[in-house]
Amino acid sequence: MGDNVGDCAGRGADLFESTAAENIGAMILGVVLYKSFGVAGILLPLVIMSFGLVASIIGIMSVRTKEDADPMDALNRGYYLTAFLVSIGIFFACKWLLVSEAAPDAWWHFFLCALVGVATSIAFVFITQYYTEQRYRPVQTIADASRTGPATNIIMGLSVGMESTVMPVITIVIALVSSFMIGRASGIMIDGEAAGGLFGTAVATMGMLGTCGYILAMDVFGPITDNAGGIVEMSKQPESIREKTDRLDSVGNTTKALTKGYAIGSAALAAFLLFSAYLDEVRNYNNGVRMHVDLSKPQVFGAALLGGMLVFWFSSLALTAVSKAAQSVITEVRRQFKERPGIMLGTEQPDYATCVDIVTVGALKAMVLPGALVLIFPIAVGLIFKALGGDDHLLGAEAVAGFLMIATVVGILMAGFLNNGGGAWDNAKKYIETGVYGGKKSDAHKAAVVGDTVGDPFKDTAGPSLHVLIKLLSTITLVLAPLFI
Repeated sequence: MGDNVGDCAGRGADLFESTAAENIGAMILGVVLYKSFGVAGILLPLVIMSFGLVASIIGIMSVRTKEDADPMDALNRGYYLTAFLVSIGIFFACKWLLVSEAAPDAWWHFFLCALVGVATSIAFVFITQYYTEQRYRPVQTIADASRTGPATNIIMGLSVGMESTVMPVITIVIALVSSFMIGRASGIMIDGEAAGGLFGTAVATMGMLGTCGYILAMDVFGPITDNAGGIVEMSKQPESIREKTDRLDSVGNTTKALTKGYAIGSAALAAFLLFSAYLDEVRNYNNGVRMHVDLSKPQVFGAALLGGMLVFWFSSLALTAVSKAAQSVITEVRRQFKERPGIMLGTEQPDYATCVDIVTVGALKAMVLPGALVLIFPIAVGLIFKALGGDDHLLGAEAVAGFLMIATVVGILMAGFLNNGGGAWDNAKKYIETGVYGGKKSDAHKAAVVGDTVGDPFKDTAGPSLHVLIKLLSTITLVLAPLFI
């Protein structure tokens, strides 16, 4: 149960961090457009998120289902209602706040940008469900591969995880480009140039995060149902009750994966805004001259390679931490079984505290190095290439930009792969437990359990950690930009 609580808390914090960072970024862009909208442009993100909270509460309260109905359908209906109410709220917010005599059509352009964000969040819900729900092809192919052993199960799971990165990335690209172009066409001008593009992207991000409250509730649903299933099993309830909790647990795996997909989508949009802000920060320290990131320079290309490498190294350290903690716990459990035979006979209680202590201390110690890497790497890259720059006083800042660009791209792809692959492995096991391919205790089920064991650190440790990595790198480089010039 501990990993469920920690996973839920970590991802909740991640979503709130996304909301806070993107709200602040959008408000800063509102300051840039102060001459067009005044204080209203700064307040818009707060108003949209307020509408989102109210809409999420109504959506959550609307969730109802019958005994024989699919719980995922009920959750989806609540989400669609939330998205619809958020869209209505954004319409009135844009019409009320984004009033500009110089650009009278700006409000509906930015409303369209917000709708792009809402549509993006719905698309992520559909895509994640497709790759992690047991009703669809990806999970069923993993279950089918389990019939021939753990190796084919793992190969197919890796294949599904890699495939699952395609549609989310296409969705993010469409959302970024379309919202930027719609915002640019709004008529907002600064110094004779169209200036609404970035603000349009920020408003799209607000539209996507408008349903954040409901998504977070769906995420919490996962650990609750997982732990409920464990309690039912430990208390030796009838098989009919366990079948119901298994189905709820399967839906919970999907909602957890859905939240991770939603978080990585918002992280991608936030990273774009923060990357743009970094370039603007460098321009301010460079007498208003904009810096161009040239990957044909060997220094910049090398820094970009380091950014991609950092994502893999960080993921490796996270997975290693899980493996070492698991080995320590297994060793301790075997020791207790050997020294206290009454545990297996039910006459003696195990020493739970020792296992909890191993996991807690191991988790804290193991994440020191990954956390330090995220802080040290961008600073080291910037200062080293600054020293190597010679007459090129912007080389350090340019190298950091290349580093950040590739780290963000690789991080988004890796996080999607880990999150969706892990969720698909878990639900493939649940699918077999419904009775297909021999059901529980069959050879296919044993192979699926191995795949699920591999997928758990993917979706519960390494994948969610990358969301924080992406945003933390962007924030650090933005704050320390003057160091690199």
